[in-house]
Formats: sequence, structure tokens, C-alpha cells
Amino acid sequence: MLEANGVVFEERNIKESNPTIEELKEWHKKSGLPLNKFFNTSGQLYKQLKLKDKLPSMNEEEQYNLLASDGMIVKRPILIADGFVLVGFNESDWKAALGIE
Repeated sequence: MLEANGVVFEERNIKESNPTIEELKEWHKKSGLPLNKFFNTSGQLYKQLKLKDKLPSMNEEEQYNLLASDGMIVKRPILIADGFVLVGFNESDWKAALGIE
């Protein structure tokens, strides 16, 4: 969708290059979302680690550490731009944020 609409972007494979705790904190702040929205709840690792049961009792620092430990735990894609961060793909949200009709 980005290429088809002439949006210049840099792609990053977060499985190979995990986001840092600092990046995650910045993205979380810019997104305005609860931190739990950054977790890939449909991923195998999320299920193997039984995070559905563990996350509610974890503090934010523990959650940031967990997210930074393995890119497969992080929900994808993440669109990071000046002034906003979108987590997960919703075509209408992305188009609105990017000014695409």
C-alpha cells in the first residue's frame, strides 16, 4: 500500500533487529495506545510464554523488557512517522494518517 501510493519509507525487520526499550517507550508515547496493544497476541511465542495470563501482573518496565527481548512478540506492522505511530494494519487508519485517498 505504501509503495503503490508513492510513500517513501524505510523497512525494518524487527525479528532480526529488535526494537530497543528506548524505541518502544517513544513509540508507545506517540501512539497513545495502551502498552498491551504492542504485543503480537496471535504469535506463537506469545502463546508459548502464556503472556495472556502473565501480562496483567507485569509492570510497564517488565513489559518493555519483554518486548525488546524478541521482535516476534511485537505486533506488526508498525508505522512510525513524525508525530504518530500506528500499530497493526488498518488500511483506513493508515490512509487517513498519511493523507492518502
